[in-house]
Amino acid sequence: MKPAALPHSSPRLGKRLELGRIYAHIRKDIDLVEKKLKNISRSTVPLISEIGGYLFQKTGKRIRPALVLLSSKIFGPQGAERVLLSSLVELVHTASLIHDDIIDNGRTRRGKATLHAKWGPNVTVLLGDHLYIKSINLSLGCRSPRVTAILTEVSVRMIEGEIQEFGSSGRLSLAEKDYLDIIGKKTAALFSASCLLGGILGGATDSQEKALAEYGLNLGLCFQVIDDILDYTGEESRLGKPVLADLAEGRITLPLIYALSRDGSALVGRIERLLKDRKDDLQARREIVDRVQSLGGVDYALSRAAEYCRKSKDSLAGLPRTACTESLALLADFVLNRDQ
Repeated sequence: MKPAALPHSSPRLGKRLELGRIYAHIRKDIDLVEKKLKNISRSTVPLISEIGGYLFQKTGKRIRPALVLLSSKIFGPQGAERVLLSSLVELVHTASLIHDDIIDNGRTRRGKATLHAKWGPNVTVLLGDHLYIKSINLSLGCRSPRVTAILTEVSVRMIEGEIQEFGSSGRLSLAEKDYLDIIGKKTAALFSASCLLGGILGGATDSQEKALAEYGLNLGLCFQVIDDILDYTGEESRLGKPVLADLAEGRITLPLIYALSRDGSALVGRIERLLKDRKDDLQARREIVDRVQSLGGVDYALSRAAEYCRKSKDSLAGLPRTACTESLALLADFVLNRDQ
């Protein structure tokens, strides 16, 4: 049975939120994280320092470190360990991106050349391994032994998700539940772990830790669904990569899964040609984008992202009402409404 079509309306807000406002209470800490990341990337091995300097010369949104900081500061001011923990989750995230780009043969990320495009896959995969292991090693100095266990577990889950995604590459029969399982491991698991680590640092109760972990999980699902929507609706100049780049690499995501469930026969042939040729056929890409949108694929995915956004904010109800709790709620709205 085909799912019912959804109306062509966006569940997102009509305004754009700024991270500067959301990060107001942790801005100094985010700056300290940037310095920490640059220090961690230095090495007595010149090539590691060279690549690390390139890797951390341009800052991203730093959402995962922000989750650690905001989650911990809900319960009051924290010590210096907050910066280390925030940096460690960003190291794990960065390592996953390095490996992801190698597997997908991505040539650009955030508008600049990927590491393996500049240094080749051999040394780049080793650097990804280096960052994973270094994050675990540095975590051994943290006060709570749970930190190492959490970072180890989430690293395993992320790698499992990457392997699952690779195994389903180009599989147009991929079910929505399998897609959600993949992004739950690849993306949402680290969001959840970041919030949990912040709760542990802040001294949260068991129920508060659970609430933070649930918030992070749903926020991560929202983040990845929006990321996958932008592959169909975003602008190359803002995304730093071509539209439908994910699909051209064989990644089957929620807008397409829904569209195929509505009218697969009209799409399969075009997509199979795109996946087979891997050519920069802009006309073919535009046709696929138009068809997926006309079948309600983008609207459906947006409705699911909005649902995860709502669930994430609902999880905050059991936490102390502070400025940082409000920032977490605003961050959920930012993730839902982002355009890059």
